Amino acid sequence: MHISAFRDALRTPDLRKKILFTLGLLAVYRLGSVMPTPGVDYSAIQRCIDVVQDNSVYALINLFSGGALLQLSVFALGIMPYITASIILQLLTVVIPRLETLKKDGSAGQAKITQYTRYVTIGLAILQSTAILSLARSPGALFQGCNEEIIPDQGIWVMLVMITVMTAGTAIVMWFGELITERGVGNGMSVLIFTSIIAVIPAQFANILSSRGAFTFAITLIIGLMVITFVVFVEQAQRRIPVQYAKRMVGRRMYGGTSTYIPLKVNMAGVIPVIFASSLLFLPTLFVQLTGSQAGWAQWLQQNYGTGSGPVYLATYFLLIVFFCYFYVSITFNPTDVADNMKRYGGFIPGIRAGRPTAEYLDYVLTRLTAPGSLYLGLIAILPVFAFDFLGVSTQFIFGGTSLLIMVGVGLDTVKQIQAQLQQRNYEGFLK
Repeated sequence: MHISAFRDALRTPDLRKKILFTLGLLAVYRLGSVMPTPGVDYSAIQRCIDVVQDNSVYALINLFSGGALLQLSVFALGIMPYITASIILQLLTVVIPRLETLKKDGSAGQAKITQYTRYVTIGLAILQSTAILSLARSPGALFQGCNEEIIPDQGIWVMLVMITVMTAGTAIVMWFGELITERGVGNGMSVLIFTSIIAVIPAQFANILSSRGAFTFAITLIIGLMVITFVVFVEQAQRRIPVQYAKRMVGRRMYGGTSTYIPLKVNMAGVIPVIFASSLLFLPTLFVQLTGSQAGWAQWLQQNYGTGSGPVYLATYFLLIVFFCYFYVSITFNPTDVADNMKRYGGFIPGIRAGRPTAEYLDYVLTRLTAPGSLYLGLIAILPVFAFDFLGVSTQFIFGGTSLLIMVGVGLDTVKQIQAQLQQRNYEGFLK
């Protein structure tokens, strides 16, 4: 967005309120991310973080929690329970007829599914906070190689208070995300993830500069800028399906006769498949950390999924991104519903009959677009890993492709929403 457009947004009273409201919630979110949970020895936590800062698993945890989880802060669990709950509900929507019916009921059904997602989120937050705190009670269990006593008082009431605080923190973060979506700018959950990544990346760049030197730092920046440029280029690409509306008489007035188009983006799913895939791949190593198992399967999981850059990890990551891309597009864009709505209002695609042929045509085009879109997402997520590993900065700049993709995708989406609202409030300019 140009500087002038940003200035115009701040000069528009109601839009300025939305932007300031969003920034205020993000400031509170970051404050809660560094505020320790009652009962935690903050100085001991910091010493343990210094010990494990080069471990890729802990770096990945820090990336998606904005450094909150390792500090056992009030917002330690962040948005991850909500993301996991969303994945569970969207997968269950396909196999449970009741949820599928609710999805087709419009806003009322979606509100019910959202309510179920909240319940699952709270349940997951209780389980995750209990598991993490049970590890934190034993020195060296949560932070391998650090034998500091993180929780000095391990009484039952203290532990219950800590679990309650971390669960309540998750509920507040979920509420913040919904408030940003309703009253702020952008998709709330995506903006919170964006904020968590932005909070960690400057420290990663500073680490690269201090440990690898200015040349490697410059090459890392160049690779990052190249990825950002390519992402912006592809994110703007779309296939426009022309739609013609027939003229029809309603009373004494003539309606229709206009031409428009259906914009189908190359990347219809956005960054959601990347977030889903990275969240699932985080679970195997977390499970090994929580169980502390030394069995053969646990060592295999740790060896192949603990580094974040192994061939098995990257292959699984790529396939999950492709799967979630197709899955998310299939549940968010229904060609049959679009074709029925077009037919209801007298719309048709030139050369295609209305009704079922239109739905089949849209499905054909969407399938062909999703194929390169899913491959693009997968390649953008894994190729920078090879580049950063070649430069020897993969441990300092963990998940580079994913973090850049999420930042650019969320940034573009937020900017488009601001521009759309500016156009709505300044539409008279098109008449001049």
